[in-house]
Amino acid sequence: MTVAELSAFRSLLRQEDIKYRVVKNTLATIASRGTPVSVAQDSFKGPIGVVISYDDPVLTVKRVLEYSKKNEKLKVSSGIIEGKFCMVDDIKAVAELPSAKVLLSMIAGSFQASIGKFAAALSATINSFAYAMNALKIKKESVSE
Repeated sequence: MTVAELSAFRSLLRQEDIKYRVVKNTLATIASRGTPVSVAQDSFKGPIGVVISYDDPVLTVKRVLEYSKKNEKLKVSSGIIEGKFCMVDDIKAVAELPSAKVLLSMIAGSFQASIGKFAAALSATINSFAYAMNALKIKKESVSE
């Protein structure tokens, strides 16, 4: 990749607080020993670009794959997501997931809907009781007359 392409890629990642580094194979192998990254040592061949994110792994994968579609020089061969070694197919599957923010909003929406349904059920029970009491009152008034 040219310097301009690499700078464009880094700036795309930087917008999401994601870091990108090019590292030497030997350094990557030594640094990965005794860590969850050690399972990827067999993948350390050729130029290695390391993408690091501490927030949303799905968003990170989406950004990397998005750029690799635009620039065919960037090849994604494998990765480690949440401590698990993933091949390209796994990485593409992760990219299809909604981001953490979207998942959290979906959960919040389902909680809100559940609470709303519960409140409606309670309200319906109270209304039914009130209607029954009113009907009983009307019936007693008509019997006493």
